[in-house]
Amino acid sequence: MIHVAFFCSCLATGFAASSYLWIADCNQPGLDNCTIKYNCTDTFKVVPSRSAPTAPEWGPDYVGIGKDHHLSVPIMNVTWRLKADASVLTLQGSQLRIVDQHTNQSVCVHFTFSVDRQLNPNFSKWAFSLSRVSVEAGHTYTLTASNLPQPDVGDNAITKQVTVPGCDDEIIRNSQMCLENGSLWDAQVATAFSLGKHQMLSVFVGFEADKHSDLYQVSIQSDGIHFSKSVSKENRTSLNVTFGLDLSKLLKCELLITIKPFFKRCVNNGCRLEQMNINYCLYIPPRNAVIKGAVGVVFVGVCFAYLLWAASYKDLVGMASSAADQQPQCLQVPERKKVFILYSLDHPLYKNIVLKLSAFLTAKCGIEVILDLLDSTRLGILGRIQWLDWQREQIEGSSDKILLLCSQGVQAKWRAMCGEKRVLLREDLHSPVGDMLTPALGLIVPHLVRRATFEKYMVAYFEDVCSPEDVPSPFHVTVRYNLMKQFEELFFRILDAEKHGPGRVCHIEGLAEGEYHRCPSGRALQEALGAFREYQLKHPQWFDEELVEELEVEE
Repeated sequence: MIHVAFFCSCLATGFAASSYLWIADCNQPGLDNCTIKYNCTDTFKVVPSRSAPTAPEWGPDYVGIGKDHHLSVPIMNVTWRLKADASVLTLQGSQLRIVDQHTNQSVCVHFTFSVDRQLNPNFSKWAFSLSRVSVEAGHTYTLTASNLPQPDVGDNAITKQVTVPGCDDEIIRNSQMCLENGSLWDAQVATAFSLGKHQMLSVFVGFEADKHSDLYQVSIQSDGIHFSKSVSKENRTSLNVTFGLDLSKLLKCELLITIKPFFKRCVNNGCRLEQMNINYCLYIPPRNAVIKGAVGVVFVGVCFAYLLWAASYKDLVGMASSAADQQPQCLQVPERKKVFILYSLDHPLYKNIVLKLSAFLTAKCGIEVILDLLDSTRLGILGRIQWLDWQREQIEGSSDKILLLCSQGVQAKWRAMCGEKRVLLREDLHSPVGDMLTPALGLIVPHLVRRATFEKYMVAYFEDVCSPEDVPSPFHVTVRYNLMKQFEELFFRILDAEKHGPGRVCHIEGLAEGEYHRCPSGRALQEALGAFREYQLKHPQWFDEELVEELEVEE
Protein backbone atom coordinates (compact mmCIF):
# COMPACT_ATOMS: atom_id res chain seq x y z
CA MET A 1 0.00 0.00 0.00
CA ILE A 2 1.25 3.53 -0.85
CA HIS A 3 0.56 6.24 1.72
CA VAL A 4 1.12 9.76 0.49
CA ALA A 5 0.22 13.40 1.01
CA PHE A 6 1.19 16.25 -1.24
CA PHE A 7 2.39 19.81 -1.02
CA CYS A 8 -1.08 20.87 -2.12
CA SER A 9 -2.70 18.64 0.56
CA CYS A 10 -4.63 16.68 -2.10
CA LEU A 11 -4.91 12.90 -1.55
CA ALA A 12 -4.79 10.38 -4.34
CA THR A 13 -7.92 8.27 -4.53
CA GLY A 14 -7.80 5.06 -2.51
CA PHE A 15 -4.77 5.90 -0.38
CA ALA A 16 -4.64 6.49 3.35
CA ALA A 17 -3.75 9.93 4.64
CA SER A 18 -0.23 10.52 5.88
CA SER A 19 2.04 13.48 6.30
CA TYR A 20 4.53 11.85 4.01
CA LEU A 21 5.48 13.89 0.93
CA TRP A 22 5.92 12.93 -2.65
CA ILE A 23 8.38 15.32 -4.23
CA ALA A 24 7.80 15.77 -7.96
CA ASP A 25 10.41 17.73 -9.97
CA CYS A 26 8.82 20.36 -12.25
CA ASN A 27 11.14 23.31 -11.72
CA GLN A 28 13.52 22.94 -14.63
CA PRO A 29 14.95 25.71 -16.82
CA GLY A 30 13.50 25.59 -20.34
CA LEU A 31 10.41 23.67 -19.28
CA ASP A 32 7.44 25.81 -20.28
CA ASN A 33 4.11 26.01 -18.44
CA CYS A 34 4.88 22.99 -16.25
CA THR A 35 2.14 21.96 -13.81
CA ILE A 36 1.61 18.81 -11.73
CA LYS A 37 -1.63 16.98 -10.92
CA TYR A 38 -1.65 14.13 -8.40
CA ASN A 39 -4.30 12.19 -10.25
CA CYS A 40 -4.84 10.98 -13.81
CA THR A 41 -8.60 11.39 -14.16
CA ASP A 42 -8.44 13.78 -17.11
CA THR A 43 -9.26 12.45 -20.58
CA PHE A 44 -6.49 13.10 -23.08
CA LYS A 45 -6.91 13.40 -26.78
CA VAL A 46 -5.60 10.75 -29.12
CA VAL A 47 -3.57 11.71 -32.18
CA PRO A 48 -2.33 9.79 -35.19
CA SER A 49 0.69 7.73 -34.28
CA ARG A 50 2.92 9.74 -36.65
CA SER A 51 2.07 12.87 -34.66
CA ALA A 52 2.43 11.30 -31.20
CA PRO A 53 5.66 11.49 -29.15
CA THR A 54 7.74 8.38 -28.67
CA ALA A 55 7.77 6.51 -25.38
CA PRO A 56 10.03 7.78 -22.56
CA GLU A 57 12.88 5.74 -21.10
CA TRP A 58 13.61 4.79 -17.52
CA GLY A 59 16.25 6.44 -15.41
CA PRO A 60 17.70 4.91 -12.23
CA ASP A 61 15.35 4.01 -9.41
CA TYR A 62 16.17 3.85 -5.71
CA VAL A 63 14.70 2.01 -2.74
CA GLY A 64 15.80 2.97 0.75
CA ILE A 65 14.76 4.51 4.07
CA GLY A 66 13.16 7.89 4.76
CA LYS A 67 11.47 9.67 7.66
CA ASP A 68 7.75 10.03 8.33
CA HIS A 69 6.59 11.47 11.67
CA HIS A 70 10.16 10.87 12.88
CA LEU A 71 9.75 7.17 12.06
CA SER A 72 11.81 5.34 9.46
CA VAL A 73 9.79 4.03 6.50
CA PRO A 74 10.73 2.34 3.21
CA ILE A 75 10.74 4.77 0.28
CA MET A 76 11.16 4.60 -3.50
CA ASN A 77 12.45 7.21 -5.96
CA VAL A 78 11.41 6.90 -9.63
CA THR A 79 13.01 8.69 -12.59
CA TRP A 80 12.14 8.69 -16.31
CA ARG A 81 13.53 10.65 -19.28
CA LEU A 82 12.38 11.93 -22.65
CA LYS A 83 14.13 10.54 -25.68
CA ALA A 84 16.18 13.14 -27.54
CA ASP A 85 14.31 13.04 -30.83
CA ALA A 86 12.08 15.45 -32.77
CA SER A 87 8.89 14.00 -31.27
CA VAL A 88 9.56 15.86 -28.01
CA LEU A 89 8.37 19.00 -29.75
CA THR A 90 4.87 17.49 -29.93
CA LEU A 91 4.80 16.66 -26.22
CA GLN A 92 1.98 18.03 -24.09
CA GLY A 93 2.91 16.17 -20.90
CA SER A 94 3.92 12.97 -19.22
CA GLN A 95 2.42 10.77 -16.53
CA LEU A 96 3.51 8.05 -14.11
CA ARG A 97 1.24 5.43 -12.56
CA ILE A 98 2.31 3.18 -9.64
CA VAL A 99 0.27 0.06 -8.76
CA ASP A 100 0.83 -2.06 -5.64
CA GLN A 101 0.53 -5.67 -6.86
CA HIS A 102 -0.34 -6.90 -3.35
CA THR A 103 -3.30 -4.57 -2.78
CA ASN A 104 -4.07 -3.36 -6.33
CA GLN A 105 -4.12 0.21 -5.05
CA SER A 106 -2.59 2.77 -7.35
CA VAL A 107 -1.56 6.39 -7.59
CA CYS A 108 -0.87 8.49 -10.64
CA VAL A 109 1.01 11.76 -11.20
CA HIS A 110 0.41 13.91 -14.32
CA PHE A 111 2.91 16.48 -15.62
CA THR A 112 1.69 19.09 -18.11
CA PHE A 113 4.42 20.97 -20.00
CA SER A 114 5.85 21.85 -23.40
CA VAL A 115 9.43 22.02 -24.67
CA ASP A 116 10.96 23.71 -27.70
CA ARG A 117 14.22 21.79 -27.87
CA GLN A 118 15.29 18.15 -27.76
CA LEU A 119 17.76 18.60 -24.87
CA ASN A 120 17.58 20.72 -21.76
CA PRO A 121 19.87 23.77 -21.29
CA ASN A 122 22.54 21.47 -19.83
CA PHE A 123 22.50 19.45 -23.06
CA SER A 124 21.10 16.44 -21.22
CA LYS A 125 17.87 14.57 -21.74
CA TRP A 126 14.80 16.00 -20.08
CA ALA A 127 14.21 14.06 -16.84
CA PHE A 128 11.28 13.80 -14.42
CA SER A 129 11.16 12.18 -11.03
CA LEU A 130 8.91 11.22 -8.18
CA SER A 131 10.83 10.99 -4.92
CA ARG A 132 10.21 9.65 -1.41
CA VAL A 133 7.23 7.49 -2.29
CA SER A 134 6.28 5.60 0.88
CA VAL A 135 6.10 1.87 0.11
CA GLU A 136 5.74 -1.44 1.97
CA ALA A 137 8.59 -3.86 2.60
CA GLY A 138 8.34 -7.01 0.47
CA HIS A 139 5.73 -5.56 -1.93
CA THR A 140 6.08 -5.45 -5.72
CA TYR A 141 5.06 -2.32 -7.63
CA THR A 142 4.28 -1.92 -11.33
CA LEU A 143 5.47 1.42 -12.73
CA THR A 144 4.10 2.77 -16.01
CA ALA A 145 5.39 5.98 -17.60
CA SER A 146 3.87 7.42 -20.79
CA ASN A 147 4.04 10.57 -22.88
CA LEU A 148 1.08 12.64 -23.99
CA PRO A 149 -0.79 12.86 -26.29
CA GLN A 150 -1.30 9.14 -26.83
CA PRO A 151 -1.21 7.56 -30.33
CA ASP A 152 -4.35 6.12 -31.91
CA VAL A 153 -2.46 2.96 -32.82
CA GLY A 154 0.08 1.27 -30.56
CA ASP A 155 1.40 2.51 -27.25
CA ASN A 156 3.99 5.04 -26.16
CA ALA A 157 4.24 3.82 -22.57
CA ILE A 158 6.99 1.89 -20.79
CA THR A 159 6.43 -0.46 -17.85
CA LYS A 160 8.62 -2.11 -15.27
CA GLN A 161 8.30 -3.72 -11.87
CA VAL A 162 10.18 -2.81 -8.73
CA THR A 163 10.22 -5.15 -5.73
CA VAL A 164 10.96 -3.57 -2.39
CA PRO A 165 13.27 -5.82 -0.34
CA GLY A 166 11.78 -7.55 2.68
CA CYS A 167 12.66 -7.04 6.32
CA ASP A 168 15.73 -9.27 5.99
CA ASP A 169 17.41 -6.55 3.90
CA GLU A 170 20.17 -4.73 5.79
CA ILE A 171 18.68 -1.30 5.04
CA ILE A 172 14.93 -1.98 5.03
CA ARG A 173 15.13 -3.96 8.28
CA ASN A 174 15.67 -0.65 10.11
CA SER A 175 12.29 0.74 9.03
CA GLN A 176 9.62 1.04 11.70
CA MET A 177 7.32 -1.56 10.20
CA CYS A 178 10.15 -4.10 10.11
CA LEU A 179 11.22 -3.26 13.65
CA GLU A 180 7.64 -3.95 14.74
CA ASN A 181 7.95 -7.29 12.93
CA GLY A 182 11.03 -8.17 14.98
CA SER A 183 13.60 -7.63 12.24
CA LEU A 184 16.38 -6.77 14.73
CA TRP A 185 15.42 -9.29 17.41
CA ASP A 186 18.47 -11.26 18.52
CA ALA A 187 17.20 -13.88 20.93
CA GLN A 188 20.68 -15.04 22.08
CA VAL A 189 19.14 -18.27 23.32
CA ALA A 190 21.00 -19.97 26.16
CA THR A 191 20.22 -23.43 27.51
CA ALA A 192 21.37 -25.41 30.50
CA PHE A 193 20.45 -28.79 31.93
CA SER A 194 20.32 -30.23 35.42
CA LEU A 195 19.38 -33.72 36.53
CA GLY A 196 17.50 -34.05 39.82
CA LYS A 197 15.98 -36.84 41.81
CA HIS A 198 13.77 -39.49 40.23
CA GLN A 199 15.44 -38.88 36.86
CA MET A 200 13.79 -35.48 36.39
CA LEU A 201 15.62 -33.38 33.82
CA SER A 202 15.39 -29.61 34.32
CA VAL A 203 15.83 -27.67 31.08
CA PHE A 204 16.59 -23.96 31.47
CA VAL A 205 15.90 -21.72 28.45
CA GLY A 206 17.02 -18.10 28.61
CA PHE A 207 16.74 -15.50 25.88
CA GLU A 208 16.72 -11.78 25.15
CA ALA A 209 13.41 -9.99 24.66
CA ASP A 210 12.61 -7.31 22.08
CA LYS A 211 10.93 -4.02 22.93
CA HIS A 212 8.28 -4.58 20.26
CA SER A 213 6.96 -7.84 21.74
CA ASP A 214 5.54 -8.08 25.26
CA LEU A 215 4.61 -11.77 25.18
CA TYR A 216 6.56 -14.90 24.23
CA GLN A 217 5.60 -18.56 24.07
CA VAL A 218 8.42 -21.00 24.75
CA SER A 219 7.90 -24.65 23.85
CA ILE A 220 10.00 -27.78 24.05
CA GLN A 221 9.23 -30.96 22.17
CA SER A 222 10.61 -34.37 21.34
CA ASP A 223 9.06 -37.61 20.19
CA GLY A 224 5.89 -38.04 22.20
CA ILE A 225 6.19 -34.93 24.37
CA HIS A 226 5.33 -31.28 23.94
CA PHE A 227 5.28 -28.59 26.62
CA SER A 228 4.90 -24.84 26.31
CA LYS A 229 4.93 -21.87 28.64
CA SER A 230 4.07 -18.22 28.10
CA VAL A 231 6.20 -15.49 29.61
CA SER A 232 5.57 -11.72 29.69
CA LYS A 233 8.37 -9.24 29.24
CA GLU A 234 7.08 -6.69 31.77
CA ASN A 235 10.12 -4.46 32.46
CA ARG A 236 12.78 -7.04 31.72
CA THR A 237 15.14 -7.42 28.78
CA SER A 238 16.14 -11.02 29.57
CA LEU A 239 13.58 -13.78 30.09
CA ASN A 240 13.82 -17.42 31.10
CA VAL A 241 11.67 -20.46 31.66
CA THR A 242 12.44 -23.88 33.13
CA PHE A 243 10.88 -27.16 32.01
CA GLY A 244 10.83 -30.35 34.06
CA LEU A 245 10.99 -33.52 31.94
CA ASP A 246 10.79 -37.16 32.98
CA LEU A 247 13.97 -38.63 31.53
CA SER A 248 12.44 -42.09 31.22
CA LYS A 249 9.84 -40.75 28.77
CA LEU A 250 12.37 -39.22 26.40
CA LEU A 251 12.96 -41.66 23.57
CA LYS A 252 15.58 -39.57 21.77
CA CYS A 253 18.38 -37.22 22.77
CA GLU A 254 17.16 -34.39 20.52
CA LEU A 255 14.96 -31.63 21.89
CA LEU A 256 13.43 -28.90 19.72
CA ILE A 257 13.17 -25.57 21.53
CA THR A 258 10.92 -22.94 19.94
CA ILE A 259 10.45 -19.33 21.02
CA LYS A 260 7.42 -17.64 19.48
CA PRO A 261 7.23 -13.84 19.85
CA PHE A 262 4.07 -11.79 19.42
CA PHE A 263 5.21 -8.70 17.57
CA LYS A 264 2.76 -5.90 16.86
CA ARG A 265 2.56 -6.21 13.08
CA CYS A 266 2.79 -9.96 12.60
CA VAL A 267 0.73 -11.18 15.56
CA ASN A 268 -2.10 -12.30 13.25
CA ASN A 269 0.05 -13.61 10.39
CA GLY A 270 2.63 -15.57 12.34
CA CYS A 271 5.88 -14.02 13.49
CA ARG A 272 9.36 -15.31 12.84
CA LEU A 273 10.17 -18.18 15.22
CA GLU A 274 13.46 -18.74 16.98
CA GLN A 275 14.23 -22.46 16.97
CA MET A 276 17.15 -24.61 17.99
CA ASN A 277 17.79 -28.33 18.29
CA ILE A 278 19.66 -29.49 21.38
CA ASN A 279 21.17 -32.89 22.08
CA TYR A 280 20.65 -33.03 25.84
CA CYS A 281 22.63 -36.29 26.14
CA LEU A 282 25.78 -34.19 25.68
CA TYR A 283 24.90 -32.13 28.74
CA ILE A 284 23.94 -34.70 31.37
CA PRO A 285 26.39 -36.85 33.35
CA PRO A 286 27.45 -39.99 31.54
CA ARG A 287 26.12 -42.41 34.13
CA ASN A 288 22.68 -40.93 33.58
CA ALA A 289 23.19 -41.27 29.84
CA VAL A 290 23.82 -44.99 30.43
CA ILE A 291 20.60 -45.23 32.42
CA LYS A 292 18.78 -43.40 29.63
CA GLY A 293 20.30 -45.75 27.08
CA ALA A 294 19.17 -48.76 29.11
CA VAL A 295 15.61 -47.48 29.23
CA GLY A 296 15.53 -47.08 25.47
CA VAL A 297 17.01 -50.52 24.88
CA VAL A 298 14.55 -52.24 27.22
CA PHE A 299 11.83 -50.47 25.26
CA VAL A 300 12.93 -52.16 22.03
CA GLY A 301 13.87 -55.43 23.71
CA VAL A 302 17.52 -55.56 22.75
CA CYS A 303 19.08 -55.66 26.21
CA PHE A 304 21.97 -57.94 25.26
CA ALA A 305 23.06 -55.68 22.41
CA TYR A 306 23.02 -52.72 24.79
CA LEU A 307 25.27 -54.48 27.29
CA LEU A 308 27.79 -55.16 24.56
CA TRP A 309 27.61 -51.52 23.51
CA ALA A 310 27.94 -50.24 27.08
CA ALA A 311 30.99 -52.42 27.68
CA SER A 312 32.78 -50.92 24.68
CA TYR A 313 31.47 -47.36 24.98
CA LYS A 314 34.16 -44.85 25.88
CA ASP A 315 32.80 -41.69 27.38
CA LEU A 316 34.35 -38.27 27.54
CA VAL A 317 37.81 -38.66 29.04
CA GLY A 318 38.20 -37.51 32.62
CA MET A 319 34.54 -37.14 33.63
CA ALA A 320 34.10 -37.53 37.34
CA SER A 321 31.39 -40.14 36.95
CA SER A 322 33.17 -42.29 34.34
CA ALA A 323 33.87 -45.92 35.12
CA ALA A 324 37.10 -46.57 37.00
CA ASP A 325 38.80 -48.34 34.11
CA GLN A 326 38.18 -45.28 31.87
CA GLN A 327 39.75 -42.82 34.31
CA PRO A 328 43.44 -42.08 34.53
CA GLN A 329 45.19 -44.06 37.25
CA CYS A 330 45.70 -40.83 39.21
CA LEU A 331 41.97 -39.95 39.13
CA GLN A 332 39.65 -42.42 40.82
CA VAL A 333 36.48 -40.68 42.06
CA PRO A 334 34.06 -42.88 44.01
CA GLU A 335 31.08 -40.52 43.78
CA ARG A 336 29.77 -37.66 41.71
CA LYS A 337 30.70 -34.19 42.96
CA LYS A 338 28.62 -31.04 43.19
CA VAL A 339 29.62 -27.40 42.90
CA PHE A 340 27.50 -24.43 43.94
CA ILE A 341 28.28 -21.43 41.69
CA LEU A 342 27.94 -17.86 42.96
CA TYR A 343 28.33 -14.92 40.58
CA SER A 344 27.16 -11.40 39.83
CA LEU A 345 24.69 -10.61 37.03
CA ASP A 346 27.00 -8.04 35.45
CA HIS A 347 25.59 -8.26 31.92
CA PRO A 348 23.40 -10.58 29.78
CA LEU A 349 26.53 -11.77 27.95
CA TYR A 350 28.25 -12.57 31.25
CA LYS A 351 25.18 -14.48 32.43
CA ASN A 352 25.48 -16.51 29.24
CA ILE A 353 29.10 -17.32 30.14
CA VAL A 354 28.00 -18.62 33.55
CA LEU A 355 25.38 -20.83 31.91
CA LYS A 356 27.88 -22.18 29.37
CA LEU A 357 30.40 -22.91 32.14
CA SER A 358 27.68 -24.82 34.01
CA ALA A 359 26.91 -26.85 30.89
CA PHE A 360 30.63 -27.59 30.37
CA LEU A 361 31.07 -28.72 33.99
CA THR A 362 28.07 -31.00 33.63
CA ALA A 363 28.65 -32.39 30.13
CA LYS A 364 32.42 -32.64 29.96
CA CYS A 365 33.39 -33.03 33.61
CA GLY A 366 30.47 -34.92 35.11
CA ILE A 367 30.00 -32.33 37.87
CA GLU A 368 26.51 -31.58 39.15
CA VAL A 369 26.04 -27.80 39.12
CA ILE A 370 23.85 -25.88 41.57
CA LEU A 371 22.84 -22.54 40.06
CA ASP A 372 20.02 -20.16 40.92
CA LEU A 373 19.04 -19.93 37.24
CA LEU A 374 18.48 -23.69 37.17
CA ASP A 375 16.50 -23.95 40.40
CA SER A 376 13.99 -21.10 40.03
CA THR A 377 11.02 -23.15 41.28
CA ARG A 378 12.55 -24.08 44.63
CA LEU A 379 14.09 -20.62 44.91
CA GLY A 380 10.67 -19.04 44.47
CA ILE A 381 9.19 -21.24 47.20
CA LEU A 382 11.95 -20.85 49.80
CA GLY A 383 13.02 -17.26 49.11
CA ARG A 384 16.54 -15.99 48.49
CA ILE A 385 18.06 -16.17 51.96
CA GLN A 386 16.57 -19.54 52.87
CA TRP A 387 17.56 -21.04 49.54
CA LEU A 388 21.15 -19.77 49.83
CA ASP A 389 21.53 -20.92 53.43
CA TRP A 390 20.05 -24.32 52.61
CA GLN A 391 22.47 -24.82 49.72
CA ARG A 392 25.40 -23.74 51.91
CA GLU A 393 24.43 -26.23 54.61
CA GLN A 394 24.12 -29.03 52.03
CA ILE A 395 27.58 -28.28 50.68
CA GLU A 396 29.26 -27.95 54.07
CA GLY A 397 27.78 -31.26 55.16
CA SER A 398 29.39 -33.07 52.23
CA SER A 399 32.61 -33.14 50.23
CA ASP A 400 31.19 -30.75 47.61
CA LYS A 401 32.39 -27.20 46.85
CA ILE A 402 31.25 -23.59 46.49
CA LEU A 403 32.73 -21.66 43.56
CA LEU A 404 32.73 -17.86 43.54
CA LEU A 405 33.17 -16.42 40.02
CA CYS A 406 34.67 -12.97 40.50
CA SER A 407 33.93 -10.06 38.17
CA GLN A 408 33.61 -6.29 38.38
CA GLY A 409 30.15 -6.72 39.85
CA VAL A 410 31.43 -8.98 42.63
CA GLN A 411 34.10 -6.46 43.65
CA ALA A 412 31.67 -3.52 43.46
CA LYS A 413 29.03 -5.29 45.55
CA TRP A 414 31.61 -6.31 48.16
CA ARG A 415 32.77 -2.70 48.50
CA ALA A 416 29.15 -1.63 48.85
CA MET A 417 28.82 -4.09 51.75
CA CYS A 418 31.86 -2.42 53.31
CA GLY A 419 30.22 1.00 53.30
CA GLU A 420 30.68 2.37 49.80
CA LYS A 421 27.81 3.45 47.55
CA ARG A 422 25.13 0.85 46.96
CA VAL A 423 25.48 -0.97 43.63
CA LEU A 424 22.47 -1.74 41.46
CA LEU A 425 22.95 -3.52 38.14
CA ARG A 426 20.43 -3.57 35.32
CA GLU A 427 20.39 -7.37 35.11
CA ASP A 428 19.66 -7.64 38.86
CA LEU A 429 16.55 -5.54 38.31
CA HIS A 430 15.47 -7.71 35.39
CA SER A 431 15.98 -10.93 37.36
CA PRO A 432 12.83 -12.27 39.09
CA VAL A 433 14.83 -12.86 42.31
CA GLY A 434 17.02 -9.76 42.15
CA ASP A 435 20.62 -9.60 43.42
CA MET A 436 21.61 -13.05 44.73
CA LEU A 437 25.29 -12.27 45.29
CA THR A 438 25.09 -9.70 48.12
CA PRO A 439 23.16 -11.98 50.52
CA ALA A 440 25.40 -14.88 49.47
CA LEU A 441 28.53 -12.94 50.42
CA GLY A 442 26.97 -12.13 53.77
CA LEU A 443 26.50 -15.86 54.40
CA ILE A 444 29.85 -17.04 53.04
CA VAL A 445 32.44 -14.70 54.55
CA PRO A 446 31.84 -15.72 58.21
CA HIS A 447 32.28 -19.39 57.25
CA LEU A 448 35.30 -18.72 55.07
CA VAL A 449 37.55 -18.07 58.07
CA ARG A 450 36.64 -21.35 59.77
CA ARG A 451 39.28 -24.03 59.40
CA ALA A 452 36.68 -26.78 59.11
CA THR A 453 34.96 -25.20 56.09
CA PHE A 454 37.80 -23.27 54.47
CA GLU A 455 38.49 -25.97 51.87
CA LYS A 456 34.89 -25.84 50.70
CA TYR A 457 35.35 -22.48 48.99
CA MET A 458 37.01 -21.84 45.63
CA VAL A 459 37.58 -18.52 43.86
CA ALA A 460 38.03 -18.05 40.12
CA TYR A 461 37.75 -15.43 37.39
CA PHE A 462 37.70 -15.47 33.59
CA GLU A 463 40.90 -13.82 32.39
CA ASP A 464 39.39 -12.87 29.00
CA VAL A 465 36.63 -10.72 30.51
CA CYS A 466 37.72 -10.14 34.14
CA SER A 467 40.95 -9.60 36.11
CA PRO A 468 42.58 -10.55 39.47
CA GLU A 469 41.58 -7.09 40.76
CA ASP A 470 37.96 -8.25 40.69
CA VAL A 471 38.59 -10.63 43.62
CA PRO A 472 37.43 -9.08 46.95
CA SER A 473 40.10 -8.86 49.65
CA PRO A 474 38.67 -11.53 52.02
CA PHE A 475 39.21 -14.11 49.29
CA HIS A 476 42.89 -13.30 48.81
CA VAL A 477 43.64 -15.92 51.47
CA THR A 478 42.65 -18.73 49.11
CA VAL A 479 43.86 -19.83 45.68
CA ARG A 480 42.44 -17.76 42.82
CA TYR A 481 42.03 -19.77 39.64
CA ASN A 482 42.53 -18.08 36.28
CA LEU A 483 40.00 -19.56 33.84
CA MET A 484 40.32 -21.19 31.42
CA LYS A 485 44.10 -21.33 31.83
CA GLN A 486 43.88 -23.06 35.22
CA PHE A 487 40.62 -24.91 34.73
CA GLU A 488 42.26 -28.32 35.05
CA GLU A 489 43.63 -27.35 38.48
CA LEU A 490 40.17 -26.15 39.50
CA PHE A 491 38.71 -29.46 38.36
CA PHE A 492 41.13 -31.42 40.55
CA ARG A 493 40.21 -29.16 43.47
CA ILE A 494 36.52 -29.92 42.97
CA LEU A 495 37.32 -33.64 43.07
CA ASP A 496 39.66 -33.34 46.08
CA ALA A 497 42.26 -35.05 43.92
CA GLU A 498 45.96 -34.32 43.46
CA LYS A 499 47.31 -33.41 40.04
CA HIS A 500 50.92 -33.81 41.10
CA GLY A 501 52.20 -36.94 42.83
CA PRO A 502 55.49 -38.75 43.39
CA GLY A 503 57.06 -39.21 39.97
CA ARG A 504 53.95 -38.31 37.97
CA VAL A 505 51.70 -35.43 36.81
CA CYS A 506 48.08 -36.28 36.09
CA HIS A 507 46.67 -34.67 32.95
CA ILE A 508 43.08 -34.99 31.75
CA GLU A 509 42.63 -34.64 28.02
CA GLY A 510 40.16 -31.97 26.92
CA LEU A 511 40.37 -29.63 29.93
CA ALA A 512 43.48 -27.59 29.17
CA GLU A 513 43.20 -24.02 27.85
CA GLY A 514 43.98 -25.10 24.30
CA GLU A 515 41.77 -28.19 24.38
CA TYR A 516 38.51 -27.43 26.20
CA HIS A 517 36.79 -26.00 23.10
CA ARG A 518 37.03 -29.28 21.19
CA CYS A 519 33.78 -30.60 22.66
CA PRO A 520 30.36 -28.98 21.95
CA SER A 521 29.86 -27.55 25.46
CA GLY A 522 33.45 -26.24 25.55
CA ARG A 523 33.07 -24.63 22.16
CA ALA A 524 29.88 -22.91 23.33
CA LEU A 525 31.75 -21.59 26.39
CA GLN A 526 34.60 -20.28 24.22
CA GLU A 527 32.12 -18.50 21.92
CA ALA A 528 30.35 -16.93 24.91
CA LEU A 529 33.66 -15.63 26.27
CA GLY A 530 34.59 -14.26 22.85
CA ALA A 531 31.25 -12.50 22.45
CA PHE A 532 31.55 -10.71 25.80
CA ARG A 533 35.19 -9.84 25.16
CA GLU A 534 34.26 -8.30 21.81
CA TYR A 535 31.44 -6.33 23.46
CA GLN A 536 33.85 -4.99 26.11
CA LEU A 537 36.28 -3.81 23.44
CA LYS A 538 33.49 -1.92 21.66
CA HIS A 539 32.07 -0.55 24.93
CA PRO A 540 35.00 0.24 27.30
CA GLN A 541 32.59 1.78 29.82
CA TRP A 542 30.20 -1.16 29.71
CA PHE A 543 30.09 -1.70 33.48
CA ASP A 544 29.24 1.93 34.20
CA GLU A 545 26.48 1.68 31.60
CA GLU A 546 24.99 -1.30 33.46
CA LEU A 547 24.82 0.59 36.76
CA VAL A 548 21.36 1.87 37.64
CA GLU A 549 20.71 4.88 39.83
CA GLU A 550 18.23 4.45 42.66
CA LEU A 551 16.11 7.23 41.14
CA GLU A 552 15.62 5.08 38.05
CA VAL A 553 14.47 2.20 40.21
CA GLU A 554 11.94 4.37 42.02
CA GLU A 555 10.49 5.50 38.70
